[in-house]
Amino acid sequence: MAAKIQTSFCLPSFSIATSKPKPYFKSFTVSASKSISGRKLRAAVIGGGPAGSSAAEALASGGVETFLFERNPPSVAKPCGGAIPLCMLEEFNIPHHLIDRQVTQMRIFSPSNIAVDFGKTLKPHEFIAMLRREVLDSFLRSRAHSAGATAVAGLVTGLDLPTAPAAPYTIHYTANGSSRHSLAVDVVIGADGANSRVARSIGAGDYACAIAFQERITLPDEKMAHYENLAEMYVGGDVSPDFYAWVFPKCDHVAVGTGTVRAKKDIKVYQRGIRERVMPKINGGKVIKVEAHPIPEHPRPIRVKGRVALVGDAAGYVTKCSGEGIYFAAKSGRMCGNAVVKASEGGERMIDESDLRREYLKPWDAEYAMTFRFLDLLQRVFYGSNACREALVELCGDEYVQRMTFESYLYKKLAPGTPWEDAKLLINTIGTMDHIKEKKMMKTCIFQKVTSV
Repeated sequence: MAAKIQTSFCLPSFSIATSKPKPYFKSFTVSASKSISGRKLRAAVIGGGPAGSSAAEALASGGVETFLFERNPPSVAKPCGGAIPLCMLEEFNIPHHLIDRQVTQMRIFSPSNIAVDFGKTLKPHEFIAMLRREVLDSFLRSRAHSAGATAVAGLVTGLDLPTAPAAPYTIHYTANGSSRHSLAVDVVIGADGANSRVARSIGAGDYACAIAFQERITLPDEKMAHYENLAEMYVGGDVSPDFYAWVFPKCDHVAVGTGTVRAKKDIKVYQRGIRERVMPKINGGKVIKVEAHPIPEHPRPIRVKGRVALVGDAAGYVTKCSGEGIYFAAKSGRMCGNAVVKASEGGERMIDESDLRREYLKPWDAEYAMTFRFLDLLQRVFYGSNACREALVELCGDEYVQRMTFESYLYKKLAPGTPWEDAKLLINTIGTMDHIKEKKMMKTCIFQKVTSV
């Protein structure tokens, strides 16, 4: 029998099976030296977004007593572009009815407003799924609860560290706006976002943060039809000095936004810039929500300490260049939850820092560190000036670039190229940037001559 979950804020209804999902672990032989007498390992997951919900589901399915803390009710909108790759739908069993739009066309605009269609190599079954975070988060959270995680509606206000190697962590939190509570646990997973309180509690170190700002805008039907299956990206110093701006379609509106690291105090100036660039397409629209949020720019210096692990934005798992974080949040949460299950032998033994490093951190870095470094390099090369941004857009017209980009994005693996095509791409990149640099020098020379007359 299924439990019906009905949410507000125009959320679709969905059913979550009350039977526990198939466990993500194998059978274990419990080590007597670290066995827990008379109970199961107890874990607290702080934050109910994709990272926290995925961690809680894996923990509860694997036999760990799990508490999932979330301060916001399911209907609270999350500020996020909302794009997820195709592989996530299958890997995380995301129902298709949660998807607002199936984007099959991407259009990228240069600083001089040259447009390039960026989706010519997509296969008939391939698309980018666009959804609202409040919809996805509510679904994943409900699934974690159905797997056995205990929901705790409250704001975590503090974390007391253990006084001995096997002593508990104490979570302090408020519920119902004022009443104070505490909970002792063996393991803590911090999935509480870029401003993570868990990260501060363990001294995980700081990281640079970008700020993303977006407006949700309802459009007249004829203008909304333009974005039926189309997403747009804009680059240029007028919309961001070091990132891109976007128009992403949702169920009954579009999200128009931008982001920056270097000039956070000017974010509203750049938002005006993107509005001006797209004004003919959104004129007559109505802003229904304005939202902003921080985006981590690189992984934290410390992501595991003692029996505490950080996942998602709290760990800094957002890619440069694209700003993608949803998939990596969910993936890191599941990997961390599975790691705790495996190390604790199904919740039967205590774990320590070495277990988390071996079973979670090492596999994560082995699989994704190169991807994060590569996208960091791309952002440094192509987002630094308008000349570089023009070169980026010109390169995006190359079908080989498009195929490599979409294969890597949709399936979360660095697509293998061919030596010949890679060599051509390198030559074209250098040629494009030299050509733009030459044109810029010619313009400067002409200007100097004109002004000297």
